Amino acid sequence: MNIGMEQVWSPMATSLKLTRSLKLTSIGTSTGAVFPKEMLVRMKVKKGDMLHAIETADGYLITPYDPSIEEQLEAGREFMKEYRDTFKVLAK
Repeated sequence: MNIGMEQVWSPMATSLKLTRSLKLTSIGTSTGAVFPKEMLVRMKVKKGDMLHAIETADGYLITPYDPSIEEQLEAGREFMKEYRDTFKVLAK
């Protein structure tokens, strides 16, 4: 999501899916954003869940998916590919 342009961007699509405005509000000495209930339902998140802001060329993408998990999964895939013969023998 590009907060300055108020756009929501889907990483799986090549076009804008939905445009929403988020209101910034004071939370103690910090600033927070108020997310509409429908948006939280679509993202499958609730109070207390973690969202991740990923900087892109177009602004920021707000997602519930942790990008570091994808990096770990890719490293695991590469490891398993490199040692596939060993895993095959161990599986017997």
